[in-house]
Amino acid sequence: MSEVIGLLQQLIRTDTTNPPGNETAAAELLREYLEPAGVECELYARVPERANLVARIRGTGDGPSLALLSHTDVVLADASEWKRDPFGGELIDGDVWGRGALDMKCEVAASAVAMATLAREGWRGAGDLVFIAAADEEVGAGFGLQWLVEEHPDAVRTDYSVNEGSGERIVLGDRVVYLCATAEKMTSPFLLRVLGRSGHASMPSIADNALVKAGPLIHRLGGLTVEPQLLPEVEAFFRAALGSVPAPVDALAAAKALSPLAGELVEPLLGMTASPTVVRASEKRNVIPAVCEVTIDVRLLPGQSPAEAEAALRACLGEGDYELVHLSQSGGTRSPIGGRLWDAAESFVAAEEPGAALAPVCVAGFTDSHWVRDAFGTVAYGFFPSRAMEPEVAARLIHSANERVPVADVELGLRWLLHAARTVCG
Repeated sequence: MSEVIGLLQQLIRTDTTNPPGNETAAAELLREYLEPAGVECELYARVPERANLVARIRGTGDGPSLALLSHTDVVLADASEWKRDPFGGELIDGDVWGRGALDMKCEVAASAVAMATLAREGWRGAGDLVFIAAADEEVGAGFGLQWLVEEHPDAVRTDYSVNEGSGERIVLGDRVVYLCATAEKMTSPFLLRVLGRSGHASMPSIADNALVKAGPLIHRLGGLTVEPQLLPEVEAFFRAALGSVPAPVDALAAAKALSPLAGELVEPLLGMTASPTVVRASEKRNVIPAVCEVTIDVRLLPGQSPAEAEAALRACLGEGDYELVHLSQSGGTRSPIGGRLWDAAESFVAAEEPGAALAPVCVAGFTDSHWVRDAFGTVAYGFFPSRAMEPEVAARLIHSANERVPVADVELGLRWLLHAARTVCG
C-alpha cells in the first residue's frame, strides 16, 4: 500500500463530521506525520477542539509562494445508507471508501505526502511552500480559513494557492479536456416574507393564509429565466473544447451538443440562479399563518451584485403582499487565467496525457479559495486532477452515501501537487 493511501485511510477513520467538527484530531494526526519528515508545523485554533494546521517548507529567497489548501471537516454520514462503514477507510477493488474520500481528505493526504516527500529530499523552493489543512469549510461558522485570514494573515498569505473545486477529465467530441476552476459564483441568499392575516384553521374565510399566497410566488421563482451571458471562463472553456465561442443565446445548446456533462457544467454559469429551498409558516396545525417565509438560494456570477439579483427577483415575483430581504453574500471571486500556476497545470496535463487540454471553469458553488483571493489577491485555482472515476459518478458521491475515491486518482493528484510545488516555488 502506498504512503498516501495509508494516510488517507487514517484521515477517514478520524471522524471530523461538522458539526461538531473535532478537526483537532486530524490536525494532530497530520502534525505527527509531517514533523518527523522535517516539515515545520503550527496549529491555530479559535477553540481547542477545532484546530487548523499550517505546515511550511521555507523558501531560500523571495520567490513565489504556494499554498496547498484543503479542509479536514466532512459532512454527516448516515451509516444505514452505506454499504460500508463510512469511517472505515476500507480499500476495496482499488477504491478507498469513506466519508471525505472525495471531499476532500484525498487532497489533504496528497498535500501532506507531497510536503513530506519534498522535505525528505531536502528540497527548498525560492519561495515558501505552505500546506493549510483548515477546519470548518463545510459549515463556515468562523473556525477555519476565514478566521485564519482575519487573525493570522501572515501564516496563510501566499502568492498562489491550489485547492479543491475541479480537475475532472472530460471528453468533448474528439477532445480531452481537464477542467481547472479559476472562479466561483457568489452565494447571495434572500428571504421572501409573504404577508397575510392569521386566524383559526377551522374558519379559513376569516383569515388571509400567507402560506397559500406564497404558493404562486414560489411557482414563479421556479420559472425564473435570465438573459444568458458568457463569462471569460466560459468563453475560454468553449475555445478549448470547440475552438470557437458561440453566441450567449446558443451557448447552452452548444454545450449540450458536446456532451450532457458539458451542458450541466455550462448551464448554471450563464446567469444568476434562484432556488426556493426552505419554507416556514405556522408552528401550529390549527393556526392559519399570517407570515410565510421562503428562503431563496441565489447564486450570482462573479461581478454581479445583490442589487441586480433583487431587481431580477422582484421582476419575476411581480406585485404582491411580500417583503424581500437580502441575507448575506460570500464568494463570487476569480483569478486570472494564465501565469505561473496556470502554466504549471498546463504542463502537468501535457505530460500526463499528451494532446489533452486544460480548460478553465467557474464553480457553480464556492470554496475556501475566496477568502485568500479577497484578503491577499492570491491567484487561487481549484485543481486536483482525476481520470479513473467518471466525473458524473464522482459528482453524485460527494456528500452522499458510499463516497469513495480511486487509488489511481489520489496518486495522480499527488504527482500534480509535487509538480506544482517544484514548478511554482522552484
